[in-house]
Amino acid sequence: MRPHHLAVREVALAALALLAAAVSLAVTAQTRGEDSSGPQPEGSFVALAGSSGPGAFGRSTACGGVLGPDTEGIAHPTLPCGVRLFITFRGMTVLTQVVDRGPYAPGRQFDVTDALARRLGLRGVQEIHWSYARPG
Repeated sequence: MRPHHLAVREVALAALALLAAAVSLAVTAQTRGEDSSGPQPEGSFVALAGSSGPGAFGRSTACGGVLGPDTEGIAHPTLPCGVRLFITFRGMTVLTQVVDRGPYAPGRQFDVTDALARRLGLRGVQEIHWSYARPG
């Protein structure tokens, strides 16, 4: 090949590499934007949890609410009211928040509201996995 053709080829290959890098950066930035649009799990913990049951309906919570049949949340003795957590049970992960102090029964670290227990399929006292929901 002549020197002129080699220079043109090198410029074309450099331009192609630059274009590939730009596309890669754009895709990475878009993917990061999608991942951070919602809360992200932070930490991984195991605890025992059980439902507070329908007997808690109508009770005022330590966080200023009233428990009803559709209230989804958890009770914990020290986590601040409103802290959002991911709870995972049998492969289902739900984003929820602390709505009360508790648990009110010994042998567990969390009470889950009746509505959240139904959604997760949690009956009795079971081992759950949980993590903090870090804002995205």
